[in-house]
Amino acid sequence: MLSRTADHLYWMARFTERAENLARLLDVTHQMSLVPQSVAAGNQNWGAILALNSLQTAFSKTYDEANAENVLRFMVSDADNPASIYSCLRAARENAHAVRGTLTAETWESCNATWIELREQSFEQILSVGVGEFFEWVKLRSAVMRGVTFGTMLQDDALHFIRLGGLLERSDNTARILDVKYHVLRTNGDEGTTDFYQWGALLRSLSAFEVHRKVYRDVITPARVAELLMLRVDMPRSLHACVDGIVRVLNRVANSSSAETGRRAGMLHAQLHYARIDDILGKGLHEYLTDFMDRIYDLGDGIGRDFLVPAN
Repeated sequence: MLSRTADHLYWMARFTERAENLARLLDVTHQMSLVPQSVAAGNQNWGAILALNSLQTAFSKTYDEANAENVLRFMVSDADNPASIYSCLRAARENAHAVRGTLTAETWESCNATWIELREQSFEQILSVGVGEFFEWVKLRSAVMRGVTFGTMLQDDALHFIRLGGLLERSDNTARILDVKYHVLRTNGDEGTTDFYQWGALLRSLSAFEVHRKVYRDVITPARVAELLMLRVDMPRSLHACVDGIVRVLNRVANSSSAETGRRAGMLHAQLHYARIDDILGKGLHEYLTDFMDRIYDLGDGIGRDFLVPAN
């Protein structure tokens, strides 16, 4: 496959997954903001989203305060913010258009229809209907695009690069959502605090609430939530499941220059496969997640170098 085609497919999937996971991150923060708390504590939680995405400087150029409405406007519909849901779905559509001939008609049409529907919605309209409903729409449209893609495309290298981009983005964003929860608990001064509502909101944001009940059949605790979302290979959005998929795809598309990237992915997979949640929490959840995100970023660099169009 031409590296330029692989590049567009990979980034189409990454931007689509990024939009969905940003919706999940904003949704869980919105749900947590409904819990009685001080204005300062609430704003700190919204500011944590900007910090985790390294967007404080860009945000401060337009907005004076990191409150709910400003952060939501910036992260949902700001066309000048390359990390907003609006910009991500626009970029996904642009990448899909560039390789329209490689995609099935159903895949292209689902991506294009999502973008057309989004651009017709103003932020005021989204607020009036409810941001929660909008986030559900983003998640649904992402699921439709993913389902159509895997249900209609030939299982060749094109599909492998779509899957690779989606898995890499999903693993990074699952870690980010967990890290936001860490910031909330650190603000409360007790990382071990059990708050059923907030942990439940976190699980629902990752479509994991029912799975948690099925696996553990007991009260929600921070350790169980972390174990489910990090180490369970049978949980689709867990770090372990994502990296397991990345290793499998890299083995299928391997070329003469990708051995080192494959080795690093294998090392990360082994670390997750043999890890124990008590050890991770003992050393610090935030530190572990930060290291994981750094290694995912490194894998992304390796994939770009080995398979995709070199950055200018």
